[in-house]
Amino acid sequence: MRCPFCNEHETRVLDSRLADEGDQVRRRRECGVCKARFTTYEVAELRLPDVVKHNGTRELFNDDKLRSGFIKALEKRPVNRDTIEQAISRIKRGLICKTESEIASQFLGEKVMNELRNIDHVAYVRFASVYRSFEDVSQFNDVIANLNDEN
Repeated sequence: MRCPFCNEHETRVLDSRLADEGDQVRRRRECGVCKARFTTYEVAELRLPDVVKHNGTRELFNDDKLRSGFIKALEKRPVNRDTIEQAISRIKRGLICKTESEIASQFLGEKVMNELRNIDHVAYVRFASVYRSFEDVSQFNDVIANLNDEN
């Protein structure tokens, strides 16, 4: 690893620790020449599947879009940002484990709904109403009844 201060190629690792729930390795390094210390992060480069939309178009998996959906559903709800990030990490890990090169957007939507069901029931109903294009109040009642049956 090259020193960011003097460009020397010889650096040594002083300390290694897991970071980001074990998804990264944080390494504290020291340059052999200028003695400057710096931190690097090592992350496995894994390819997430492409998302196939309803109309058949394909796009790259975008965790910003996923995050945006969570934030909209959880707007004004007492849920912290770490909870959202953990849910996104669980979804991404599940997608990586599938090893498929493409997934349907419906599959991804169901994964989001499953996470929201466990995080906040109001956000779950909000997301479900948009995702499943509820037409009338009876569809809201059905979703709420299912939630009540689970508890």
